[in-house]
Amino acid sequence: MTFRPLLLAAALILALPAPALAGDSVSNWAGDTAAIALPVLRASVAVTSDIVRIGDVIDNAGPAGQIAIYRAPDLGTTGSLPTAQVLTALRAHQVIGVDTRDIKQVTVTRLARNVESKDIQENVARALEHRSGLGDAANLLLTFDRDIQDLHLEASNTGAMQPVAVRYEPRSTRFDVTFEISNDSGAAPTKLRFTGTAIEMVEAAVLTRNVERTDILKSSDLMVERRPKAEIGGDVALRDRALGMQVRRSMRAGQALKAADLVKPDLVQRDQGVTLIFQTAGIYLTTRGKAIDNGTEGDVVSVLNLQSKRTVTGVVTGRGQVTIQIATPQPVVISDTGAAPALASLADTTASASSKPE
Repeated sequence: MTFRPLLLAAALILALPAPALAGDSVSNWAGDTAAIALPVLRASVAVTSDIVRIGDVIDNAGPAGQIAIYRAPDLGTTGSLPTAQVLTALRAHQVIGVDTRDIKQVTVTRLARNVESKDIQENVARALEHRSGLGDAANLLLTFDRDIQDLHLEASNTGAMQPVAVRYEPRSTRFDVTFEISNDSGAAPTKLRFTGTAIEMVEAAVLTRNVERTDILKSSDLMVERRPKAEIGGDVALRDRALGMQVRRSMRAGQALKAADLVKPDLVQRDQGVTLIFQTAGIYLTTRGKAIDNGTEGDVVSVLNLQSKRTVTGVVTGRGQVTIQIATPQPVVISDTGAAPALASLADTTASASSKPE
């Protein structure tokens, strides 16, 4: 493809004989040169392909605009070229007389579709969500076989990451996920494949100190950590539920609590002195007793009444308190119809007794 230098054209025109420039010819030549726009250098350039063309770096390039002169920077990066170097490359293709506008260098940016590493992880987690017993995507801990870096794809890849193949093995916790990204250039979709392991995590209450059986948990005894669900199981204990509860067994600092490890705290302990409360309608009596059983609120325990030396049973209603509810006797209501036969029978009995001989 040939591009005639503008300065060469101007020189040829000046070399024509004087009569050729006389009269109407002068005005025609002036109109033709005015219609020709000078090439102007661009200070910044953005390209989508892997090459930089003349038409990318100058305006009004004409037929020479499609000629490649440089390799473009890597996807998503920017490079710079000194103006003198650009002009040298243009002269090699007979493009001269460029208006540089005092530009010292030309910056070239390679446009790209940037896919951040966190977006990759989120898409993989969503693809694995609720597969083969896994939980929500937000609770999955992913470990990739290769470090995940931000990806720079061709700018034409405008589609979303669509999973086309998803595999997960619960025993080994390994996954293999393939995505496709469509483009607007009509080319085949871009494929991305990721492999690694996925473990479901849960929030659990973890002990900050060693505890003994029957210890009651305080706020300073607990912290929240994310632990593998397979390690704890389905009965994980949350911190709010664990506060104020009593542990069933001795446990070490760093252990995660399960719901089965906790019970309501004992309000009454064996051999502890307790207050026995006898309560019925209108009556409230207290005495001292000795607990025979351990019990939490609502438990039925046996207590030795220290005054009567008898063992009674009651319900734990507070710390060191056992209440015995005494049933209130209900009056017997006799209907008139039921009373008549009874009275008649009593009369018959009386009469029979009075008729006996002495």
